[in-house]
Amino acid sequence: MQYIDIGAFFLKVSSLQYDNDVIVSAAGRILVIDSACLQRCLEKLLVSLTKVKFYEKQRLIIVSDLKNVRMETKIFDKKKTIDLRKKHIGPSCKVFFSHDPIKIVRAKGQYMYDENGNQYLDCINNVAHVGHSHPIVVKAGAKQMELLNTNSRFLHDNLVQYAQRLQATLPEKLSVCYFVNSGSEANDLALRLAWQYTGHKDIITLENAYHGHVSSLINISPYKFHQLSNAEQSKSVHVALSPDVYRGIYKKDHPDPATAYADDVKNLIHKAHENGHKIAAFIAESLQSCGGQVIPPAGYFQKVAQHVHKAGGLFIADEVQVGFGRVGTHFWAFQLQGEDFVPDIVTMGKPIGNGHPISCVVTTREIAEAFRNSGMEYFNTFGGNPVSCAIGLAVLDVIEKEDLQGNALRVGRYLMQLLEQLKEKHPLVGDIRGCGLFVGVELVRDRVKLTPATAECQDIIYKLKEQHILLSADGPHRNVLKLKPPMCFSEEDVDLVVEKIDQILTGTLKTLCVSSSVIRLETGYITFTLKGRDCWFSAVPH
Repeated sequence: MQYIDIGAFFLKVSSLQYDNDVIVSAAGRILVIDSACLQRCLEKLLVSLTKVKFYEKQRLIIVSDLKNVRMETKIFDKKKTIDLRKKHIGPSCKVFFSHDPIKIVRAKGQYMYDENGNQYLDCINNVAHVGHSHPIVVKAGAKQMELLNTNSRFLHDNLVQYAQRLQATLPEKLSVCYFVNSGSEANDLALRLAWQYTGHKDIITLENAYHGHVSSLINISPYKFHQLSNAEQSKSVHVALSPDVYRGIYKKDHPDPATAYADDVKNLIHKAHENGHKIAAFIAESLQSCGGQVIPPAGYFQKVAQHVHKAGGLFIADEVQVGFGRVGTHFWAFQLQGEDFVPDIVTMGKPIGNGHPISCVVTTREIAEAFRNSGMEYFNTFGGNPVSCAIGLAVLDVIEKEDLQGNALRVGRYLMQLLEQLKEKHPLVGDIRGCGLFVGVELVRDRVKLTPATAECQDIIYKLKEQHILLSADGPHRNVLKLKPPMCFSEEDVDLVVEKIDQILTGTLKTLCVSSSVIRLETGYITFTLKGRDCWFSAVPH
């Protein structure tokens, strides 16, 4: 059952009962048992009401221009949901705001709604790329699901049409697609392609990198394996310096940070060769996300690719978090390095399906042929199935028709402008960095020593949650506020977020100090008392 409160429109029909299927109360609440019946009822009552949109054969109506629209799909109360999660879901599966999680029951655009109808501004959900529950994407998936969804080993036009559309956004030599179901699958397959093509085994990754949750990727994700107390780094994995020009060894004032960081990769290759190892690939997020919203200096990828290619390896660009126009100026984040840089393999996920599980690996014909020549057939039962491809095509349509790449550029520049003003006002703001709607705000207690303001960062996040704004923190010290909102984010949203951060920095954090030492350690979180208020933050990056 669903409840939809559409407010004042129904105050005049407080006692209506229609076919025993729809009951409208004096408060305007409708009990929906049959959506077709609801549509007939509304059409009969409100023929002239143009602000109600129906989506055929879905148990859903959208009422625009109303701030207090409420839909309840609650089965359990929040406490029972938490209790059942603890009972049946793996204990290592964490949730946002773990000591007081939010129960989300629906979402639209850049907004999410809890079971009580409270609206939250979503500043972090880069999965809902074109906006939560986008009607064009929903309709495309539902329409194809009605017709067919089947094993990808049958011929279907959606697959080849989608591959064509994706390839048209990429450099010409990146022409062969492998569709899979998640970013982790994509990166795992990229490693297989590199191993097969080169005949080598070793992988170079970056400090604080995260590439996925499967075993092969945990091995190349320092963001994960450094959390393990007894972790022994694989001898075939080499960790290069993160090209961080704010906190890293080579900073913005270095005469050539791109070359300096690339030389670190060159030295790793040399050491590997001395020990009898050969490099299969260098893998990097085009912009490091979990590592703290790090923007590599221009020219870094070109120089790294030269060293890696000379060693017989490939360059893998991980676009899982930053692709599909998020950076504003370009469709792919690796293109920020310049037209002369083209990776050997590109992986994508998250935004590709706007929340639907689809991802892709794109590579060259030469590498694809080498993979085929391994003698092992490759297939993925649902990778590139008709429904997934229909949804992927719809996402590309929406990005183009609604100019979301242009919106990311315009709104992102406005966001950076306001954040720079915030930095001038508040010493706690150490660095502002970003491209388009991929922005990081690094908080420090000392701008010279770069002492991480971890507790303050976490306090801001929880205070923003109280203001119904959802933000998260990351980086090796958990002191970087991450903004990666849906691409429909607006300048009005920017005004609200920056205003609230400003208020928090001006008020509570102006006199913030740790009034006690560590009280307790629970499930990886340390609890401090900050001016009478508990503040939780992770004891280790995760």
